[in-house]
Amino acid sequence: MILQNNQTDLVLVPAGQLKPLDTICGFQVRPGFFLDFGATVIPGGVNFTIQSHKATSCELLLFHREAEEPFAVLPFPDNYRIGFCYSMIVFGLDIEEFEYAYRLDGPYDEKMGLRFDRTKVLLDPYARAVTGQSHWGHKNNPQHGYRARVVHSNFDWGQQRHTSIPMEDLIIYELHVRGYTKDASSGVKHPGTFDGLKEKIPYLKGLGVNAVELMPVFEFDEMRDARLIDENLLLDFWGYNPVSFFAPNTSYSSSKEYNREGMELKSLIKELHDQNMEVILDVVFNHTAEGNEFGPSFSFKGFDNQIYYMLTPDGHYYNFSGCGNTLNCNHPVVQNMILDCLRYWVIEYRVDGFRFDLASILGRNEDGTPLHQPPLLRSLAFDSILGNVKLIAEAWDAGGLYQVGSFPSWKRWAEWNGRYRDDMRRFLKGDDFLSQAAARRITGSPDLYDPVFRGRNASVNFLTCHDGFTLYDLYSYNEKHNEANGWGNTDGADDNNSWNCGVEGDTTDPSVLALRRKMMMNACAVLMCSRGTPMFLAGDEFADTRYGNNNPYCQDNLISWLDWSLLEKNRALYEFFRYMIHFRKAHACIRKDLEPSYLGFPSMSLHGLTPWKPDLPESSHTACVLFSGYDDSLHKEDLVFLAVNTHWCSAALTLPQLPDGYTWKIAVNTGDKKQQTFTDSEIPAAGSSVLLGERSVIVFVGERN
Repeated sequence: MILQNNQTDLVLVPAGQLKPLDTICGFQVRPGFFLDFGATVIPGGVNFTIQSHKATSCELLLFHREAEEPFAVLPFPDNYRIGFCYSMIVFGLDIEEFEYAYRLDGPYDEKMGLRFDRTKVLLDPYARAVTGQSHWGHKNNPQHGYRARVVHSNFDWGQQRHTSIPMEDLIIYELHVRGYTKDASSGVKHPGTFDGLKEKIPYLKGLGVNAVELMPVFEFDEMRDARLIDENLLLDFWGYNPVSFFAPNTSYSSSKEYNREGMELKSLIKELHDQNMEVILDVVFNHTAEGNEFGPSFSFKGFDNQIYYMLTPDGHYYNFSGCGNTLNCNHPVVQNMILDCLRYWVIEYRVDGFRFDLASILGRNEDGTPLHQPPLLRSLAFDSILGNVKLIAEAWDAGGLYQVGSFPSWKRWAEWNGRYRDDMRRFLKGDDFLSQAAARRITGSPDLYDPVFRGRNASVNFLTCHDGFTLYDLYSYNEKHNEANGWGNTDGADDNNSWNCGVEGDTTDPSVLALRRKMMMNACAVLMCSRGTPMFLAGDEFADTRYGNNNPYCQDNLISWLDWSLLEKNRALYEFFRYMIHFRKAHACIRKDLEPSYLGFPSMSLHGLTPWKPDLPESSHTACVLFSGYDDSLHKEDLVFLAVNTHWCSAALTLPQLPDGYTWKIAVNTGDKKQQTFTDSEIPAAGSSVLLGERSVIVFVGERN
């Protein structure tokens, strides 16, 4: 073990033989491990290490649990600093008996971006746990600041080893930990928590999804911008306002986890892994909850404001995030912090992947200009610890940078395919001039993701996500209805590409309800039969609604909580989702290129109402795709023919001719009013031509007689 001693030369000392060299405020101390940022337990004490390029002094504050004032203030001596790092081992500390924070002194010059204030209590940027955040909806004393705890790292993962499901085989299910089980209809013992989600794992297993994407679970303060609107308390419900990148949100735990923060989350991840499901975290490295010059200073501003944030020449904050500030991701200090953070979540929590919110910010230079080969993105792509981890970019930001199809990737980065969402929403509701675009999206968006330069797994296809309408609302509302957010319905996107099927919002009209159900089935069928990784929003499978609110980031109530009573009410839709998920898993030809078909068909081919003649004029509302290949694992030809008609009139469809001994059979027909899906034992055969109903999807499989 390398240790820096009091004479600043390097010596090798076994950890158990470390001896104090000084006494500060009655505590025995010595210089610590300068490369180990954060607070780390070592035999006999705790190592504290932080960095600041412009600070002139640093103090370590030790508090008794929830105390207002520190019981000890330990200034770092000059010889406990090397370069810009301060490091100290404090002996005799019991980690369960204290909380800690820092105070730094240094120059204050707003135009130079320097905001040091020795009166501010600062949270360690590498804090593994943040105190005072475990009571959801409880307003903390703003003068108290945030403090950190030292965390035990002794979770027993057993013999579990990291296994990576290929991107093309993933079916991603995006959910909000609190909103998923908070409503009483969820029926769980620990609503709104990691344990509550754990109770729903059998449901997830039955549905068939094999990856859950958790909306932010890093520590955030839901009360930071709390507002009272029409007697409803609005909070930062979604959590896209990080306080600490290394700490789990303790209010998502069902019980207090003093100095063991993260144990419940680890238990959830372990159980998901045991059920062959991966965990993807939605991470927010584009901004922090400190906001702009009018926001609080509780961590990064006080350590090195001019390093952690992108600043204008006069010291103001660039706002490419739309949230007040922008993290300076390609500064070496910030880049290293993000790398350290992601490695930590992979090592300590065994996370399988990350979805990066507003990821285009991660590719901006310190002055905000886009970089050709951003060093952070490149480092993440080639990092050894992150080697098997999924990296998924939301390839745009709030500053107008839109990189869908052009995000720097090194064949490692996948993208939320916003073009898939927009083009397919318009096509599915019957807009003109979309057949050609729809055909491209269904076949993996080759116009965006060249297989040679981007690989085959770059596109994450989705029609819904947390941001925007649910699937039910997509076919129930023409306009957003965000009045409850308190901004006069001005927030949220206006280009939803939705259709209310003739009635805005709730209705009892059976014909409208039937059409909405069919439209949702169409969307599910096409999503599951598209090349690329499918993702959908939790609750879409049973028509959960947000009552037309397409931006419920602040709604900790029935608007955002899943209504599980709808599962029984809309059981047919749930069963259709379940069927389509298992259908996709059963047909590898949809997901990837197989061995060439012995029948002579290409891996993917476009068709129209007439075989081999893509019917893609501007007036067309149909798109047909044939997936084909020889599946070695099943020792058989795999043939799937997807036919989509989004027009309000039916159309005669002629099927591609199969060789003797093969027959087309109907696996799915959303236009069949009696039965939309068919099992292997009852699957009906199709003739050489069929009637493709209005606003309908038919999925055929080629079977050997």
